[in-house]
Amino acid sequence: MSTGSAASLSPLPTPSTTGALVRWAAWDWGSAAFNAVITTFVFTVYLTSGVAADEASGSAALANTIAIAGVLVAVTAPVYGQRSDAAGAEQGRQRRLGVLTAVIVVASALMFLVQGAPDYLLLGLILLGIGTFAYELAQVEYNAMIYRLAPPGRTGWVSGVGWSAGYLGGIVLLALCLFLFIPPIGAITFGSADLAPRVVALLAAVWFAVFAIPVLFMRFPYPPPPGDAEAATVSWLGSYRLLVQRLVRLYRTDPHLLGFLVASAIYRDGLTAVFTFGGVLAAGTFGLDSSEVIIFAIVANVVSAVGAVVGGRLDDRIGPKPVILVSLGALVVVAGALLPASGKTAFWIGGLFLCLFVGPAQACSRSYLARLVPPGREGEIFGLYATTGRAVSFLAPFLFGLFITLFGEQRWGILGIGIVLLLGLVALVPVRGVAGSSGAGSAAVGS
Repeated sequence: MSTGSAASLSPLPTPSTTGALVRWAAWDWGSAAFNAVITTFVFTVYLTSGVAADEASGSAALANTIAIAGVLVAVTAPVYGQRSDAAGAEQGRQRRLGVLTAVIVVASALMFLVQGAPDYLLLGLILLGIGTFAYELAQVEYNAMIYRLAPPGRTGWVSGVGWSAGYLGGIVLLALCLFLFIPPIGAITFGSADLAPRVVALLAAVWFAVFAIPVLFMRFPYPPPPGDAEAATVSWLGSYRLLVQRLVRLYRTDPHLLGFLVASAIYRDGLTAVFTFGGVLAAGTFGLDSSEVIIFAIVANVVSAVGAVVGGRLDDRIGPKPVILVSLGALVVVAGALLPASGKTAFWIGGLFLCLFVGPAQACSRSYLARLVPPGREGEIFGLYATTGRAVSFLAPFLFGLFITLFGEQRWGILGIGIVLLLGLVALVPVRGVAGSSGAGSAAVGS
């Protein structure tokens, strides 16, 4: 897994990466439509508070849906990524990203059909599950593109820019939703209370479709990897056997990388849960109305974007591991403080502190792995990244729902999220760090 042999190669001129980075980050900007609007602050809140029979049962059903989608991703993503590497041609990676994005867009648009009655809850959950599954596979293709974007020693910066673009896209889209459709601020009023979130889902679909276009036609500043020749010789079923062989080899040759995949799987599930259930908790536990949830979401995305960029800068200076450890420690402390808290002010303070540290943990996790990806296997390794994440993706939703069921109150779901973050922090401690100055992918090979 080491790129140490790259040091023997002669230096090549560093090409301009600004235009390509902007086009690549535009997909993150557009993906805010699914992350911020669909899965966090609007549609999931609508499902649990406007469609389900009650908040508790709706929250539990949402958690179960996310867990099921996670299991499907866990058994699919690494082999999907391996087959993607076997294809070799980078244009094929862009085409596959386009197809998966189209699935997310269609699923989001069909959410308009989900009316505000319990009979429509299953339809909403199925569409959400399909979109989540496609989004996770799309992330495999999208993250693998870092290999051809990051100049030497700038991997953290590139990853941070992508994450911050997603947060900033969320800010703009949520502001549009707030001022156009969300009562009582929205300028456009509807005869039915359930029409606003359904129209917002349509807007989210269009938003993602438009901003996904640039990455599909961009030219990369660094050359494509050679492709995974070994994976190209086996079938889909054979890919699973090859995957097992490589995992055994990885355990023997680089147990720290495997340890990082396991640790990050745990804490990334907690990070995902912070956003997935944040809007639900804001409305159900802390009493924010629909417009207040959106206003909080806008401010939260600003804070998260700042955190991601600052975290990326620190990553390139001191390495990703210290940034992740500090971020996870802060998240555990804040989650513990929020558990007994009540009222809107407490949620604003605690929620914004959570968002400040989620961004750096997310951005630095991606850059850590990108620094270690060997040429030609970026899809498989990021597929493993998605799979290890999804292999335990049931954990935070399960504990969130379990504590709600045990104590009969939604706020106890915070305890489940906090436990997952703490477990991930403990698992990361023994994992070897990487230097912030180390490069990634084609850029590193040419440096």
